[in-house]
Amino acid sequence: MKQWQCTVCKYIHTGDEPPEKCPVCGVSGSKFVLLEDETVSEAPAAEAPEVDEKKTTAPEKEAAAENKAANDTETPGAPPLKKEGRVAVYMEKAAELSVKHHAHPMTVHMPNGVIPVAAILFILSWISGSPILAKAGFINQVFVLISLPVVAMTGVLEWKKKYNQALTTIFKVKIGAAAVTTTCCIASMIWYLVDPGVLESSGAWVFVVINILMLAAAGVAGHIGGKLVFKD
Repeated sequence: MKQWQCTVCKYIHTGDEPPEKCPVCGVSGSKFVLLEDETVSEAPAAEAPEVDEKKTTAPEKEAAAENKAANDTETPGAPPLKKEGRVAVYMEKAAELSVKHHAHPMTVHMPNGVIPVAAILFILSWISGSPILAKAGFINQVFVLISLPVVAMTGVLEWKKKYNQALTTIFKVKIGAAAVTTTCCIASMIWYLVDPGVLESSGAWVFVVINILMLAAAGVAGHIGGKLVFKD
């Protein structure tokens, strides 16, 4: 049987034809590529002929040096890159390292672990009338807000580099869920700062609903992220 791989999320489909759409990320079947047979992929590559440097002519050496200078970021003896060019190169390398070493899945664990704690503390404070629990919930939200910019930045880099900026339904839902999580977190924090006794007021139920919505949106974003990583 043939094997087809999604170029967006790397899901592998087995069959004579690619699926109509990817069951993981939702892109169309046109984004699938046929994987080579093991017999083909394992065939030894033709060895490049050895070059005798002693027989290499001066023009050939000069051409090789020019090619090396074009491929290297900064070649010794070549004119140094401008400051803007160096910054762009460093930023690109940092982005590649971020995706390679899974920076987004690592950073997203902090808010996903703290958000449920904050929501539960606010609910318990509403039920018990304890202001200390409400303050503890607010402190937890501070840590969530601090981590969100890093989570968003690494998430955008991963979406661009790893998933080719695909805008299928699953990615739209994930981005929307992240936006709802951030909005609810900021709204909850501002409300608490303006009125620390909000959970003792008549609008306490609205405050609690905002935090439950934040928790649900974070859960949806986390579920989709897990589906993209584990392909099930």
